[in-house]
Amino acid sequence: MANILIVDDDVTFGLMLKKLLEKHHYQATTVFSPEEVKRLVRQEFYDVVLTDLRMPGVSGMDLIRMIKLESPETQIIMMTGYADISTAIQSIKQGAFNYIPKPFPPEEILSIIREALEEATKKHEVKNQQNDPKQNNFLDGISKVSVRLKEYIALVAPTPLSVLITGESGTGKEYVARSIHALSARADSPFVAVDCGAIPKELVASEFFGHVKGSFTGAIADKIGHFEAANGGTLFLDEVGNLSYSTQIQLLRTLQESLIKPVGSSREIAVDVRIIAATNENLQLAQEQGNFREDLYHRLNEFQIIVPPLRERREDILLFVRHFLNQANTVLEKCVSGFEPAVEEAFMDYSWPGNLREMKNVVKRATLLATGKLITLNEIPAEILNPQKKDNQFKLFNEENESELILKVLESVGYNKSKAARLLKIDRKTLYNKLELYKIELPEKNNPMDSND
Repeated sequence: MANILIVDDDVTFGLMLKKLLEKHHYQATTVFSPEEVKRLVRQEFYDVVLTDLRMPGVSGMDLIRMIKLESPETQIIMMTGYADISTAIQSIKQGAFNYIPKPFPPEEILSIIREALEEATKKHEVKNQQNDPKQNNFLDGISKVSVRLKEYIALVAPTPLSVLITGESGTGKEYVARSIHALSARADSPFVAVDCGAIPKELVASEFFGHVKGSFTGAIADKIGHFEAANGGTLFLDEVGNLSYSTQIQLLRTLQESLIKPVGSSREIAVDVRIIAATNENLQLAQEQGNFREDLYHRLNEFQIIVPPLRERREDILLFVRHFLNQANTVLEKCVSGFEPAVEEAFMDYSWPGNLREMKNVVKRATLLATGKLITLNEIPAEILNPQKKDNQFKLFNEENESELILKVLESVGYNKSKAARLLKIDRKTLYNKLELYKIELPEKNNPMDSND
């Protein structure tokens, strides 16, 4: 049962939200004074903290900094009025998982909480897999695009070139990065993966370059940064498009000089790190908008690998689902031997908008539900059995008309951002980044969970 802390000075709203979460089987605690948060976070681990952006005496930004220092793995969701959306977007850049404007419908806050918990689970699985070579093997496909992908990996791995991996969410970009590292001369040295969208702005320098004890409030001991931790090996920058412009400048300088200076130290440290970056964003468009430095783009993009979506590698689908079935059997301690022919046919007809990540989740769930030796149609989600005719009509990656598509989808779902993100085949954080990028303003709406904020 996930443990959730609600921080809001509106007593009525806080109690109503607590009742909603408990109804959906979450353990919820409500705090009306932000001064109590630090004590509670120190005493007990909270999977998610829901906090108001504006409260007497303290801001949501201050709470983000405090919570991240005390409990880095806690996911933070900001609750805010529409007038503060630009500030709330900044909160994401400082470490919040996401934000939600007040007032909001119950299903939308529940959706964001599920996404936050799934993201935390994914990060935990990645950490566990780092010491398990069997889990890090990239699955080779047999399709032409998969064979070409494997050839590119083998070609660039032995070189010192920086690699930019692009592709839709869920296509396996980190597995490609790990494969490049495993085939390189640095294979016996560290592979350090960094989620660029999850680092609080105030802690970026410390996270990348380290700090010395006493260099800032909360620096109770010396800390080694990601660059020094990856020295001699590979530093993987996941979702590099989420880095702030100021951080991009710092990163570029480090890549050019191969030197880092920990926060609070006058000593420079030489580092030898290979950079592999990944993104599902259109960085060329971000350059045109002035949100991503052209010089950094070229420094990262010495060699580019495009990871194809599953819909372009149909010959691999049955190979992949059997691979994920074997994994699910191991994790769930089951012995399901395969799929009914009708299930395999449905898998082949489906476009898999969530790619390998979606497929893995579908197969794991079906394996858990299976009562016999074979997975049947009864264990398969309805959206796979009845796919929409134009499943890819809202695909964003590498599209020039993103702004128009986003508006069209938002209007079609009554500006419900969770539904829009699902139709657009992107996560909510990416949707919010695009709303800010294109300066798209959404109309206010009335809904059941009203607030005085």
